[in-house]
Amino acid sequence: MQPPVPFAPANTWNDDMSKGIKMNHQPQGGRARGAMPFQKYKGFQPIDLPDRQWPSKVLQQAPRWCSVDLRDGNQALIDPMNVDEKLRLWDLLLEIGFAEIEVGFPAASQPDFDFIRRIIDEGRIPPDVSIQVLCQAREELITRSVEALEGAPNVIFHLYNSTSELQRRVVFGMDRQGIIDLAVQGTELVRQGLEGFASNVTFEYSPESFTGTELDFAAEICTAVADTWGATPEDPMIINLPSTVEMATPNIYADQIEWFCRNFPRRDSAVISLHTHNDRGTGVAATELGLMAGAQRVEGTLFGNGERTGNCDLVTVAMNMFSQGVDPTLDLRHMPKIREVSEAVTKLAVHERHPYAGELVFTAFSGSHQDAIKKGMSQVDRSSWEVPYLPIDPEDVGSSYKETVRVNSQSGKGGVGFLLEEHHGLALPRDLLVEFSSHVQQLTEQLDREVKPDEIYQALLDTYGSDSGPYRLMDYDLLTGRNEDQRCVARVEVSDNVVTIDGEGSGPIEAFVNAMVETLNEPLTVLGYQENALGTGSDAQAICILAIDDPETDSRCYGLGVSRNTITASLNAIVSALNRRWAKS
Repeated sequence: MQPPVPFAPANTWNDDMSKGIKMNHQPQGGRARGAMPFQKYKGFQPIDLPDRQWPSKVLQQAPRWCSVDLRDGNQALIDPMNVDEKLRLWDLLLEIGFAEIEVGFPAASQPDFDFIRRIIDEGRIPPDVSIQVLCQAREELITRSVEALEGAPNVIFHLYNSTSELQRRVVFGMDRQGIIDLAVQGTELVRQGLEGFASNVTFEYSPESFTGTELDFAAEICTAVADTWGATPEDPMIINLPSTVEMATPNIYADQIEWFCRNFPRRDSAVISLHTHNDRGTGVAATELGLMAGAQRVEGTLFGNGERTGNCDLVTVAMNMFSQGVDPTLDLRHMPKIREVSEAVTKLAVHERHPYAGELVFTAFSGSHQDAIKKGMSQVDRSSWEVPYLPIDPEDVGSSYKETVRVNSQSGKGGVGFLLEEHHGLALPRDLLVEFSSHVQQLTEQLDREVKPDEIYQALLDTYGSDSGPYRLMDYDLLTGRNEDQRCVARVEVSDNVVTIDGEGSGPIEAFVNAMVETLNEPLTVLGYQENALGTGSDAQAICILAIDDPETDSRCYGLGVSRNTITASLNAIVSALNRRWAKS
């Protein structure tokens, strides 16, 4: 079967769903139709693969991973890494568990050459790790690359030359046979250069610009290379099929990979590898579909740094598998550290909303999201994770449950309640939470920003620990009353006058309430009470939250007290509630 040339004139769409879908849109917003010069671009022609199998496949195991952060990622930096920065990233990649790491382009860069020699000469390469170098199919570059690799325990020599119709025509001015000859000659030179190497050697070949290469030609040139190298099922080579430029939707790339796997005559002697770029923003999706289509290996960078819009984001692909119950075989439990090291050596920030790794990726500001997260986390069985809006347990990648919810003007009672409970151990009664949330809403609007957990807690104290009223507790004594009751004698300031009150009850709170009622003729009924410890040890304090009745509005009025003494906290909460009730009247 001969595949079509991978380009077709624009707007030559077929009604067959496998051939393409024509999108008809009406002009909007008064803009002239066709203001963008879309006519200058060609639509990518789908692959003729009507019996494609990949759509029904499910990824059930991780591929072989190869980090190219030190080469592809490094060459895309404004300020490339120095040797010390490369060493720091190298150590991180080993810690994560990469067994294949592309360490540079030694023939094109002296710093790359020096770095490779350093990790070899200083014995920094573990015995189960292969270092990979990239090299064009040119004799002097191959010789230099072989020199850089001398003494490494395991090496992958990655040879490439460009094969697309566009590159053949515009860059090289060669026909198909001329491009094949380049690849074959380069392969022979690599084989000769590595003869006698004590290292374990794997050969890798990339028909660079594969996505723009006719599939029959990609299979032909890779077959010639495999024959020249002498690949066997017992000692396979790597055939890397890069999306050097992402030219079509991810399903097209998957079709190309499946077509190649079916039609490559030396399939049993090759590991099929992917190396996607992100020009269309779908590098991760293309990689996942390419694995479904039969690939076994993936090259990429930790957070997708690479030429133009970047490489495949290995963290996202691995974590996507993890979220589906598949062992990613990479250790990403310390994501904040991984992000910190990557940002330090690349000078590129990881976006706050980057999947799995961004600072805000587990954070909800929406009130309905916060409420669902709060309820889900109160019920979750951590051995079988199911929480609304959280596809994975944040703790699995070194994040805190406390960071899943933050509060701004878009938030609601769920977020406020979650932060008070997670950061301060306070589970407010529902009606108090509803009431207090309106105060927090006003605070966010007043500040015009997010409010922090400590600011919310302080607002709670300021709002419900009220001493701006006619009542203030000066001091009190607890004595033994009649019939084994408790007696409370207290001094209370009432509108600048100090009054001594005296009452008895079954406990100190009831005795104080009775004293207030009997002495001041102040109706008072405690409707609800809760007490929490703040902190531990000798500095621990108690916080008491209680509600009293408000006969005029037939509602509750809440007060709050804080003290190292639980009884003092409770009595202050009663006084605060009275002051708030008085302020409402």
